[in-house]
Amino acid sequence: MTSADTIAAIASASGAAGVGVLRVSGPAVPGIAHELLGRDPDPRHAHFAAFRESDGELIDRGLLLYFPAPASYTGEHVLELQGHGSPVLLDALLRRICNMGARLARPGEFTERAFLNGKLDLAQAEAVADLIAARSQAGARAALRSMEGVFSYKVYELLQSLVALRVHIEAAIDFPEEEIDFLADPLITQQLDALRVQLAALLCEAQRGVRLNDGLRVAIIGRPNAGKSSLLNALAGSDRAIVTDIAGTTRDVLREQLHLDGVALELADTAGLRETDDPVEQEGVRRARGELARADMALLVTDADHVEFDLVLLADLPASVERLVLINKIDLEHVGARYETRPDGVWVWASAKTGEGLNALREHLRQVAGAGSGEGAFSARRRHVLALEQVTVHLEQADQVLRATRAGELAAEELRQAQHALGEITGTYTSDDLLGAIFSSFCIGK
Repeated sequence: MTSADTIAAIASASGAAGVGVLRVSGPAVPGIAHELLGRDPDPRHAHFAAFRESDGELIDRGLLLYFPAPASYTGEHVLELQGHGSPVLLDALLRRICNMGARLARPGEFTERAFLNGKLDLAQAEAVADLIAARSQAGARAALRSMEGVFSYKVYELLQSLVALRVHIEAAIDFPEEEIDFLADPLITQQLDALRVQLAALLCEAQRGVRLNDGLRVAIIGRPNAGKSSLLNALAGSDRAIVTDIAGTTRDVLREQLHLDGVALELADTAGLRETDDPVEQEGVRRARGELARADMALLVTDADHVEFDLVLLADLPASVERLVLINKIDLEHVGARYETRPDGVWVWASAKTGEGLNALREHLRQVAGAGSGEGAFSARRRHVLALEQVTVHLEQADQVLRATRAGELAAEELRQAQHALGEITGTYTSDDLLGAIFSSFCIGK
């Protein structure tokens, strides 16, 4: 893509700083660079320059760097100006650049041009924003891997396997007059099974990547006075929630951002789930259920006397929501702390009051949040997970069609839609609306 216009923006953070950066991209860059420097700049060299108004009045002195197309971030001619980090000076320099033929850039427009010019695919472009907004060391490392193409390469590998299967099935469709039933070839079933295994592994990695990127969202639920607020305070290390012996103290959702050894978590202390006539508490219960619907993990706080009754609170959760049962108040029951993995989730025996057993809880939260992802972990977004889930559905339907009716045309259509869903991740197939929604979330100047 070749843009007819030139864009400019301040790329450094707002506020006063030692150094401020202004970025320009587009066809007018060579002329702007020549006028600011007084001569044609050498590509990829730092030039000390005096940035002046059209009448010669000095704006600032700093460095000028010129990157000719296509060897630049956007694939266009790019100019980067580094001066003093005064907002007044940067605004004056930006006005000067705009008077020389540029316009103000939209949020994310530099990276959008990099995508449209083939410098990045869509997953890599999104990783740029994720790296800037990373909330933990693990999240930053994962975003950097995605930006370098780790996630995109895994999607490409899956896409190649999917295309090979499509070729096999569509070739069988092209020879209906043959006596041999090509669709009954065991190789097709083997390819499809291998593809589904490959997809399931990538989906699991992408879900972990979302948690590394966004932080693990944990909804703390339970009946009133189960110790939910005490647990939040213990994990946060401060008295964030009011703790009393009065049932129903927590009326609204109280959120706390935590970092556990390099991974981010968002804990939400919710109102006790029970039937009540208090309209304020009813609203708290409604909000608690809404918080549970958007959570990655449901942390049920209960005790030995009520655990069987309280487990019903986890009954209607989607399969994608992790389940963790905390048997609280072991200091009152005089039992020891322990950790068990059961079919219905992980169970931890601990005391929010004394802290006994909470280290096992913290370690499990870290692992679920992505701390145990390994060096190959990458960042991902929820739209990527949704796309992979769509691919899963299409592959399941293709498998059912082939096994039940051997209707090759229907199976081929399911595989085509699966390929389209995969293409939405990297931007092979995408809409202008999707691009607008993605890049509008970027900061200006990136």
